[in-house]
Amino acid sequence: MIRWLYERVILRRIELLPARLCFMITASDMESSPLKLYEVTGWCLQVNEYLAKKYQGRDGDIPAPEIKGLTFHISTSDPAQVMPHLSHIRKVGEHARLHLHIGDTTETLGEGMAVFVAVGKSGREEIVTCIKKMAEDGESPETLSEQTFEKYLTFPYSPDLVIKTGGSHLTDFLIWQSVYSELFFSDVNWDLFRKIDFLRALRDYQARVRRFGK
Repeated sequence: MIRWLYERVILRRIELLPARLCFMITASDMESSPLKLYEVTGWCLQVNEYLAKKYQGRDGDIPAPEIKGLTFHISTSDPAQVMPHLSHIRKVGEHARLHLHIGDTTETLGEGMAVFVAVGKSGREEIVTCIKKMAEDGESPETLSEQTFEKYLTFPYSPDLVIKTGGSHLTDFLIWQSVYSELFFSDVNWDLFRKIDFLRALRDYQARVRRFGK
């Protein structure tokens, strides 16, 4: 009961949300709490719903802040480690638009907020793949720009907030896209990560002044 009240206190103070959010976890995290992806997706939808109601009827038709996209990167050198948990990952598709990337395959199911799950993907691999595709398409070096490069990315958006649980280091996933992202490191392990920890991360994001490298 006390924790629920504390959650409400934090939630009431949130006025700004990251439009794009990324969690970086490991295959061991997935094994310890296979339904956490589904749970965290639900938390995002709940926060969106709460702020939509909060902003309803405000003067000037100010749009409510919203988490528009969510990414989970499951770090592993062997995607087979995650295969036993695919049914748990697919459960996300029950209340969101799931895009599952594992190995060379991509699977999409469900409707609603975009949720990307990338298993064992490397940022360096993605950049190499982009360069190969540009070469295959005959892109001219003289006309090459950041915008051109970004068209070839598998994950084209830049996360506003990257959350890493368990205190371990980040991977090179989204190495291009996350250069200006805010980073939040939680000492709480993935299996013990609670909604209140999630709300604290959002509160921390709101308190920061974003400079985008300036």
